[in-house]
Amino acid sequence: MVIVVRVIYPRFSKSAFRGGLSGLSAAKDIAAAGKSFAILEARDRVGGRVLNVNLLDGQAEEAGAEFVGPTQDRVLALADSLGLTTYPTYREGNCSMLRNGTLTTYPFQPSSIPPLSTEVLLELLSFQSDLNSMAAGVSTEAPWDHPNASIWDNMTVATYLDSKITLSDSRFLLENDITSVLSTEPNEPSLLYLLAYIAGGANKKTTGTIGRLINVADGAQESRIDGGTQLLPLKLADGLGSKNIHLSNPVRKITLENDQYTVTSDKMQISTQQVIVAMSPPMAGRISYYPLLPAGRDQLTQRMAMGAIGKAIAIYPYPWWRKLGLNVQGLSDSGSIRVTYDNSPKEASFGAIMGFIEADEMRKLDDSGEKKVRAQVIQSLVGMFGDQAANPTRVINQRWDAEEFSRGGPVAFAPPGVLTEYGPHLKAPVGGIHFAGTETSLEWAGHMDGAISSGERVAAEVLMALK
Repeated sequence: MVIVVRVIYPRFSKSAFRGGLSGLSAAKDIAAAGKSFAILEARDRVGGRVLNVNLLDGQAEEAGAEFVGPTQDRVLALADSLGLTTYPTYREGNCSMLRNGTLTTYPFQPSSIPPLSTEVLLELLSFQSDLNSMAAGVSTEAPWDHPNASIWDNMTVATYLDSKITLSDSRFLLENDITSVLSTEPNEPSLLYLLAYIAGGANKKTTGTIGRLINVADGAQESRIDGGTQLLPLKLADGLGSKNIHLSNPVRKITLENDQYTVTSDKMQISTQQVIVAMSPPMAGRISYYPLLPAGRDQLTQRMAMGAIGKAIAIYPYPWWRKLGLNVQGLSDSGSIRVTYDNSPKEASFGAIMGFIEADEMRKLDDSGEKKVRAQVIQSLVGMFGDQAANPTRVINQRWDAEEFSRGGPVAFAPPGVLTEYGPHLKAPVGGIHFAGTETSLEWAGHMDGAISSGERVAAEVLMALK
């Protein structure tokens, strides 16, 4: 999504409206300040990586960003202001773990750590404590300024795991955690990037921890929005008005001439004073800029990559697992799906098991047809929850890697060497061009809260520039 502010010479007709969370949040603040604006949205819908799939009975399932939790103040406040309510992610009953071909069930634990051996638990707790301590000293504003930034940014998370973890069960759980948070393998992001990401899982009154990123109770997966998260951008767009939002308009070029920017999309050109590019760095890098952006900004967009992710939701007539004492929060070391949750609606009018297909497992299926992906999804669910999982009435597969204007998710990550070399370019404006998107947020990057925060930041930048 691209937002142009203080339109000077627009040439376009009215259109139906949609948008995405970071851009819509920026537009909300700009509109409140009485400034004119136009939103050019590449997709034909609202939401970006926030997407509801509507079912026949009027219910919805989230095929994109879904959960909200404590310290995510902005998204919770936005939901409340829009008249939306939350409800707890279902957690009653036993969790499931498929490990080395053996299925184990165990009571829900707030810490999300299964009941493994004392040695494993001690190693896990020690490692998490070390990560949290290191992250506490990292500034999300400038992680590259930490005294150990070069050391941490020159190693992958896998390298750090190798130096600290000796037990295979510990390795399994930690790799599962990292993949579920970033949708990468541990050998892809730098350690500094992970530490900054952990540090950002907080608000101004708290300190980020790995536990808050991965937990359900008191964590990022604690709650869901009744009716689905896409209601957030839908209702935001309603408030901004259809005349200001233009769908199916991917921006191809942004040109500066005589102190005015000309933004060119597939359907229109707009002359403006300020531009907000509200998309991930890799996608923002596909726009042509004249004059060219600083080399450091371009190098950043070339080096940051999207995580690889798909989201599968199996629909059943009712949540049959609850009668078996299961909550279908599952972990696995095999199959296409390694992490699952109960995605049934608040009133349990039907049953839904959601599973993530991430990193290497998603890449293995990138060239596969829907029939094969469905078979892999069902095979994974049967392995964790038994034969009753074999006959869903519907399987929703959202393959974000194959989505034209996302090409992955939930966030663009930094491999080794990127933050220390190019990090300052991530959110620095270039003249009247401002960069938003959840990747640029100081708090809850990679989440809806971070997207909203980034929109608020760039709106403040634009309004200051227009004074």
